Amino acid sequence: MSQNPSRAKQAKLIRNFRKIHRITGVVLFVFFLFVSVSGILLTWKKNSGGLILAKSQKGTSTELSEWLPIDSLHTIALQVFRDSISAEGVPELDKIDVRQNKGMVKFVFEEGYWGVQLDGATGAVLQIERRWSDLVENIHDGSVLDHWFRTDGGLKLFYSSITGLALLLFSVTGFWLWYGPKRMRRKIER
Repeated sequence: MSQNPSRAKQAKLIRNFRKIHRITGVVLFVFFLFVSVSGILLTWKKNSGGLILAKSQKGTSTELSEWLPIDSLHTIALQVFRDSISAEGVPELDKIDVRQNKGMVKFVFEEGYWGVQLDGATGAVLQIERRWSDLVENIHDGSVLDHWFRTDGGLKLFYSSITGLALLLFSVTGFWLWYGPKRMRRKIER
């Protein structure tokens, strides 16, 4: 009894998809591990009790007219960094996060994922924080590789492209591995 050519073609396609699915999974296992674990941590960052993301503190005033100028707050944040974190070199600022509704400004530094929260009106230190959420985010999107190897974004682009394309490939092949045999069974039953 000869096999239906359509069925043989379908079976070969399923075998090829299974092979692609398996090989890609083995090769990219570490990438998926990092993306999935970091994604879970990012999902829980605001509910981690301050372990992943420090709570934003409240300052004394939400009126910007009562605040110190940003350059003065920046000078205070640099001094706090030197006094409390590291006296070596001049820390490079990554970003300034102004939270008017909390009366607070966060100064986030590149090295070591440190942040300093200051009262916008008085310049008082509200909190010195280790910003683990920034590290987790950089692992998740691959930018940690550019930071470690001092490259200009090429490694992040490669990492994100590979993981994104692999997820697309897994979605297509995984669907076909589930749907293909069902389709073949229906054709037999006809």
